[in-house]
Order: sequence, then C-alpha cells, then structure tokens
Amino acid sequence: MEAFLGKTLDELKQVVTSLGLPSFVAKQIASWIYQKRVRSIDQMSNISLSNRQKLSSIYEIGCYSPIDVQTSTDGTKKYLFKVKSFYVESVFIPEKDRATLCVSTQVGCKMNCCFCATGKQGFSSQLDATDILNQIISLPEFEQLTNVVFMGMGEPFDNTDNVLKTLEILTSDYGLAWSPKRITVSTVGLIPGMKRFLKESKCHLAVSLHNPISEERKALMPAEKAFPIAEVIEEIKKYDFSGQRRVSFEYTMFKNVNDQVRHQKALSQLLNGLECRVNLIRFHVVPGIDLEGTPMTQMEKFRDDLNKRGIIATIRKSRGEDILAACGLLSTKKLECNNK
Repeated sequence: MEAFLGKTLDELKQVVTSLGLPSFVAKQIASWIYQKRVRSIDQMSNISLSNRQKLSSIYEIGCYSPIDVQTSTDGTKKYLFKVKSFYVESVFIPEKDRATLCVSTQVGCKMNCCFCATGKQGFSSQLDATDILNQIISLPEFEQLTNVVFMGMGEPFDNTDNVLKTLEILTSDYGLAWSPKRITVSTVGLIPGMKRFLKESKCHLAVSLHNPISEERKALMPAEKAFPIAEVIEEIKKYDFSGQRRVSFEYTMFKNVNDQVRHQKALSQLLNGLECRVNLIRFHVVPGIDLEGTPMTQMEKFRDDLNKRGIIATIRKSRGEDILAACGLLSTKKLECNNK
C-alpha cells in the first residue's frame, strides 16, 4: 500500500480529488498524520466512515517502529529501522537543555570519505520522504525533541528532492510546524543540491570541511574533485548568514593530517568574511582506516589559535562512541550482508 506519511498537502489534495472526496479532507488527513500522529486511518474520526474505507483500500499511514535500540553509557540512543530489505540508523542525543535527533537520508553513501564507516559501506538505496520522516515521527522520545540534524547515514544533497520535501513537511503549518532554526542539514559540498536548499529552505547549513587545502582534502574526501571547497564557500557567501540562519563547518581532526599551523592559516583565509562557526570533532577510530585522532590538548590549542585568528571554533562533545553512534561510525553493512 502507498503511504500517507511523507506526502505534502498538495499531494494529499491530489489523492482526495482522485477519490472523489472534498478537497478539505486533505487538510484533515495532514492534521491526523503530522499533528496527531495517528497510526491508523480508522482513527481519523472527523472523516466519514465511508470515506475512511475508500482511503484504507489504497493507502496506509506508513509509520513503522524501530526494530532495535542500543543505549550508550552517556544516554545516547541508536535506533535501527528496517526499510524494505535495507537498514538505517538514527541517533537520539539527550542533553540538559535540548534533545537532538540525527537522521539518515540514504542507506549507505556514495561519497566514500576515507574516515567514515558509512562511506566505507557503499551505497544501497535512497530514502524517500516517508522513510526520513518516519525516523522522527516514530521516535519514542519524539515529544522531547528540540532539534533535528541531517547528519546520519548518506549525503542529503545526493537525495535533494526527498530532503527538501521532508523539510517542507517539518516546517509547514499543515505539517509539524517546526521553526527552521531547529533543523540543520549537513553536506560534503554538493553544490547543485546545496544551492536549491539555500534558496528553497531557511534551515541551517553545515558543511563537512575537514581540510581547507584542496589537494589534501581530495585524499580525505573524493567529492573535492568535483566540488572544490573554495567553490563551495564562494557559493555560500552569496547568502545572508548574519541573521537567524547559521552556517557551520565540521572539522574532524586527524593527527599530522589536518591539525598543523598551515591548516589554521588556510582555514582562516578560506572562511574570511563569512559569519560562521567551526566545529572541531574528535576522530572516532573506524576499523581498517589508517588514521589517528589529534590529541585533545592539541585540539584545544588549534581551537584557541583559530579564535585568535577571528574564526569562532568550538570542540564538539563526543556522544555514543561505545555503541558506534558517534560521528562517522554509523553503518549497517553487516546487516545488509546478513540479509542477502
């Protein structure tokens, strides 16, 4: 059956029109799905029984619960969802004054960044808006959520249509009516999708940078060959980030690879004139990857030196490493192999 979850209001209007139902029924369906979050069409009590039967003959809500959860010693939870014959992971990160969900947009990833377990998994499938939204709607801690970050498995702008559709539903009055300030979308710098996002959405942007020197970045991130970070930054500078919308840069630190003085200088030159923040991230060891993390004392010095150069830099607290839920550790490759 086709799912209602993941449909925009315009799409729901097309559904009810095709079934000969009044157009206002589309808004009723949207309210039941996104605001009341029902799991069955039978629960839509302000829609007549005969119309509910018409809808149920073709459609279902489309929500499905996670099939597994792992809980870290720090309270982070990693949820596993089965999507058709594939699996994806999302991570719930509770803190004192906020609760963040890190969602996935693809099964695996095509970007093949050398330090990322998801990239090493390879690409299996796109997630549609139903599957992306379900990670949020079906989260047991949904009521606690303050923020969502599109930083899980996959490259969001390699799945731009479904990501933008999800963002519309999350922020529209007919949907979850969230403020765009609660949502951040991350990218390695796929310019076509990023341009659409910057024009069609008001959500925050995060760019996986990791090395400001192009030739060195290519060794870490193959996407640099097609979309050089300098061109990514030039595109970003065309937009206004002086107000409520923010742009940040993710910078995982590798010992003797991207943590030298020359990297500080190149980073400050690259980001000069752009109001932004650099999030320094501790590298989490991935089996089979020949990289070491920068020691914390050196990370702190790197942060302080960047701040002296006029670049706002912070060190992101690592969460969920013991359950492989921290940055760069998400992978369902083993499950995919076992399922074949």
